[in-house]
This record gives sequence, C-alpha cells and structure tokens, in this order.
Amino acid sequence: MAATPMMPPIQGGGNPNMDGNPPVPPPPGTDMTGICFRDQLWLNSYPLDRNLVFDYFALSPFYDWTCNNEQLRMQSIHPLDISHLSKMTGTEYMLNEVMEPHLFVFRKQKRDGPEKVTPMLTYYVLDGSIYQAPQLCNVFAARIGRALYHISKAFTTAESKLEKIGYVDGENESTGLEPKVAKETIDFKELKRVDHILASLQRKLQPAPPPPPFPEGYVPPTSEADKGTENQQATEPQLPPLDPIIDQGPSKRMKF
Repeated sequence: MAATPMMPPIQGGGNPNMDGNPPVPPPPGTDMTGICFRDQLWLNSYPLDRNLVFDYFALSPFYDWTCNNEQLRMQSIHPLDISHLSKMTGTEYMLNEVMEPHLFVFRKQKRDGPEKVTPMLTYYVLDGSIYQAPQLCNVFAARIGRALYHISKAFTTAESKLEKIGYVDGENESTGLEPKVAKETIDFKELKRVDHILASLQRKLQPAPPPPPFPEGYVPPTSEADKGTENQQATEPQLPPLDPIIDQGPSKRMKF
C-alpha cells in the first residue's frame, strides 16, 4: 500500500491544537455532484488498482477524515479490511464494485453494528476522475423535468404547425372565393362576341324545313283560351243531362 498522504491544511491557516496535532478538516458536504477531482501526478506515480485506490480517494475533497477507515490507516491496517471495520461503529467507506483499472465505486455508510449499516452517499472513480453519484430522487426529478420539457416543446411545435395550416387554409378559401366572384361578373364584350359567333353560325346554316301538314279533320285551336277549354273538356268526363221530371223523385206533400 502506498504511503498515507498528509492531512490537508485548513483553509485560512488554522493553528495547531494544544496537543500539537493538526486540526481535523470539516466533513465534506452532502451535495458535491458538481465537483470532479483528478490528480494526474499521483496517477503517473502509482497504479490504480483495488489496493491503492483508497489512498487516491483519500486525496479528494469527498473524503471524510473522521471515518473509521482513517483510524485503520493510522494503525497501519488496510483501510478496507472488513474484519476490522465490522467491529467498529460510525462512518466508513466500502469498495462496492470494481472494474480494474477503469471503474471503482465507493459507498459511504453509517455502521451501527456488525450487520447493521445505513447507506449514505456513493462515489465512483472513473478512469482516474472521482465524482459523487447523484441521489436517486435527484435523478428522477431531473429525468421527469427533462421529459416534461420535451413534451411541452412538442405541444408548442404542434400548435404552431396547426396555426400555420389553418392560416394557409384560410388563405386558400379567400383565394378560392375571389375567382368565383370574378366569374359571376358579366363581361359585356365577351357576351357580344358570343352573340356575333352564334349569328354567323346561324347565317351559315340552312333554313329550317317547314312543319308537316295537319291530318285530315283536325282543326288547330285559334287561341290560348280555346286550347285551355278544349283540353279541360277533353280531360273532364261528360255526364249525361238530367231530366227534371224523372230524376227529381216524387213530389213532397205538405204536412198539416
């Protein structure tokens, strides 16, 4: 294992304690997802594997110097030795997943007993860069917010396209009404031109033949009234004349 790094000094220049020990830096913040740590000099000097990755992680601002792992380091014990960590209580770091040499996942947890631990935060080392993994609630909130943004944007785009379609249809209707109005107007020049063409065609055609003669015994009607009466008489059935003596029945006698 690589040599234990020196404890970083306090910002602003803190004075040592009365015992001569340097002051312990404050624990890291809860939300440090916007910070990335990378020490290229250390990466060039030591290999990044499961035995030395914790020493590299201890250089980052994500490391809590009050954890149980730091107490094991001070006793020259490997800080990830689970046989010693399980006997302690308090905050500790555990190496959760390893894909050497690219990915190392650390889990910060609170130990209350050998079998009772409570997860707190997760950190990962990806190709030499250390990040804090976001919490699940923040991931869901970000994904839902992004989905709502895209849905709102889609509705806005669809609304704008529908407005354009309606505007084009209105223009087409207005343009379609204009030719109809123009067609309804009478062009007297065109009318005279058509009359002239029809008259020239009529002069070129042969005269109409005379009508055929009426059959024998047919007398054509003289006027419209005669035609009407003649047609009415032809359609109405002719009743026989009534005899005033026979058809009136017996005479009625007066009653006294």
